[in-house]
Amino acid sequence: MSRSKAMHVRVITFNVWNVEGDSRRHQIINRELRRLKPDLLALQEVIQTREKASLDTIVDGLDMHITHQQDVQAFQPPYSDRCGGTAIATRWPHRVVEVLDPRIPQAPDVPWATLAAVVNLGDVGSLLFIATTAAWRPAAEVARERHAVAISDLDARHRQDLPTLIAGDLNAEPDAASIRFLTGRQSLEGRSVCYYDAWEIAGIGTGKTWTGVNPNALAGAERIIGQRNYHRRFDYVLVGSWDAHPKGRAEIQSAECVLDRPVDGIWPSDHYGVMVDIDVRPNAKAG
Repeated sequence: MSRSKAMHVRVITFNVWNVEGDSRRHQIINRELRRLKPDLLALQEVIQTREKASLDTIVDGLDMHITHQQDVQAFQPPYSDRCGGTAIATRWPHRVVEVLDPRIPQAPDVPWATLAAVVNLGDVGSLLFIATTAAWRPAAEVARERHAVAISDLDARHRQDLPTLIAGDLNAEPDAASIRFLTGRQSLEGRSVCYYDAWEIAGIGTGKTWTGVNPNALAGAERIIGQRNYHRRFDYVLVGSWDAHPKGRAEIQSAECVLDRPVDGIWPSDHYGVMVDIDVRPNAKAG
């Protein structure tokens, strides 16, 4: 058996916290992303309007192919002018194949669409990259459950030979039903799937991405949760399983928090980012 050549892919997911806080944050985020050099980038809460083109600042000089949800969505959801939307950036050309509107009666104030894009990695093959954000209210797990099922259906409609990558702010801890469903620990609506949680496999540290250690998150925790001592892992990179992708492999090498400390005294966001290094390859063939 010959072993197929792997391609190294660096994935970063980061909630940029719209335009709250210090006006210099977006320049700091850009500086850090230039240093980290992602190949696939999922951004949440990105405001991109004529008056506030924050995406332009965040991705400046990254030399990536960029899509914001407003570029491909037929309408502008309520609250998106102040809460932003989803954006993806890829080192290689991508093609958006579907935009998913996550709003349901239990979560009408979720303006962040889910973007599914096919990314062609050349001789290695193609993969589906899904950038997403789930309902934010603590009591909205039913909406997050339905969202998780919808994402798995989205993947089934468009998946490629290489394993699907899902990246985003899922607003749920690993033991929540929505995450348990996505990671193969329980079924929902009579269905089951399995994606590998990159942090669980190769994470360094606690992985808490929304924590009161960060003063930006502390303000939100006091307002939304009513607690100061609040530390959660809400941000994920998930990798499609072998049985859904018999023709490809994606081996998780490392996972770590990034943009997780102040730069020049300024915290980049209220979330930390998650950076995952993955080796992807077609399955070995007889040689």
